[in-house]
Amino acid sequence: MGKGFAREFKKNRQLFFMFLPAAVFFFVFAYMPMPGLIIAFKDFDYIGGIFFSKWNGLNNFRFFVISGKLLEITLNTAKFNLIFFIVNTCLEIITAIILAELGGKIYKKACQSITFLPHFVSWVVVSAFAYNFLNYEIGAVNGLIRSVGAQPVDFYSKGWYWHIILPIISAWKHVGYGTIIYLAAIKGIDQEIYEAAEIDGASIFQQIKKITVPLLIPTTATLALLRLGRILRGDFEMFYQLIGRSSLIYKQTDVIDTFVFRSLVNVGDIGMSSAAGFYQSVVCFITIIAVNQIVKRVNGDYALF
Repeated sequence: MGKGFAREFKKNRQLFFMFLPAAVFFFVFAYMPMPGLIIAFKDFDYIGGIFFSKWNGLNNFRFFVISGKLLEITLNTAKFNLIFFIVNTCLEIITAIILAELGGKIYKKACQSITFLPHFVSWVVVSAFAYNFLNYEIGAVNGLIRSVGAQPVDFYSKGWYWHIILPIISAWKHVGYGTIIYLAAIKGIDQEIYEAAEIDGASIFQQIKKITVPLLIPTTATLALLRLGRILRGDFEMFYQLIGRSSLIYKQTDVIDTFVFRSLVNVGDIGMSSAAGFYQSVVCFITIIAVNQIVKRVNGDYALF
């Protein structure tokens, strides 16, 4: 095995060196912190630290459950991630197809850059824009509502509005990035297929329906599996920056990540925060394994492993 690895390394050493930064990153930030998971089963104190604090079994999980937040934040996290996945995936595919069909290289590149640009905007900046749009007193949206004689809306006290607001903001920020993946998949499709379809008299819409969309299914399935594996991991920056301390809408918008953060910062309960994070990781792991097995039974070519 050692000789085989040495031979493979010598043959593809450039690829190994390219992979090295990613390997170091995940080792330092993903694997080295793993021993910290035992905090979820300990009565943590700063003197004993991670390894020498007293064990308390499942008490941290018990406090997490009896807090009454377990089901609420789990459903909120899964609900928003499903909405984001469905909306963003549909828009990414549509945008990629439109960009692929656009004529003019410069115009196409400009459109692609414009859609990709929001990905680099900080969530702090996005939250400031959102606040200036949605604020009850000075918000642009309520200013427009008042101008037509209607009653202004207090968005930061009515949680159900955020089932629309958050997907719109998420799509605006992330669709451009996801579009690149689908655009690359479209570029990888054999152009002879399109030429044959064009000779047979197929229109652009027929080519998209019969060729592009079906051949994007493997890419969509792979990305779906990867995203479903994170279905209980909310976008902390988005929820924390956009919702902030608007406690009136926590019931509809609080996710596991923001709950863990507030438990740690406001209450200082490291054990319960760790228990919530441990629960989140285990459920995500079970979800990706279960979904992958289902996909494997339906079509093994689309499974991750």
